[in-house]
Amino acid sequence: MNIARTTRLSFRLMDENDAELLYELDNDPQVMKYLTRGKVSTMQTIKNTFIPRLNAFRNEQKGWGLWQVSVTDNNMFIGWVLVRPMGFFDKPDYSDLEIGSRFKRVSWGQGYASEAALSVALAVSQHPEVKTLSATALKDNLASISVMKKLGLKFIKEYLHQDEHGELPAVLYSCPKTELTSLKRN
Repeated sequence: MNIARTTRLSFRLMDENDAELLYELDNDPQVMKYLTRGKVSTMQTIKNTFIPRLNAFRNEQKGWGLWQVSVTDNNMFIGWVLVRPMGFFDKPDYSDLEIGSRFKRVSWGQGYASEAALSVALAVSQHPEVKTLSATALKDNLASISVMKKLGLKFIKEYLHQDEHGELPAVLYSCPKTELTSLKRN
């Protein structure tokens, strides 16, 4: 599967050869604030944990994985959009795709995350088995929640996200793919 370029962005499905880019992105405490409470990733974590997890759900035919996002004018890597079945590592729901993203600070506030997420979501939702698109974020992550709303996802529920440091309030947003496809690409 390929994701069509937008006016400003291009996309490529990432793989184990992208460890340096993943490390570069995860090495900013502000980027990691709502993911690891600001703890940056080491290259060892990228190679030994992150890449194997990515390889577990990556499926080029279905568009699952991390879609590298680059600015077309200068080919600068600015982040990625994640696609995988909801609950992939516990009880995967192949009819409900999770959309997530992570972007460099230099790209924040310019609409890149929304533009990229919409392009990726529209492409991967074309598979007939996909019925719903969903996203999660910590309740305080207002920027991610804004992207979810711009995709047309609606608030479903609050829940407690559990990580190695304890529990944090989180939110789930979702929408049927039929509502998503009514939105337009930039």
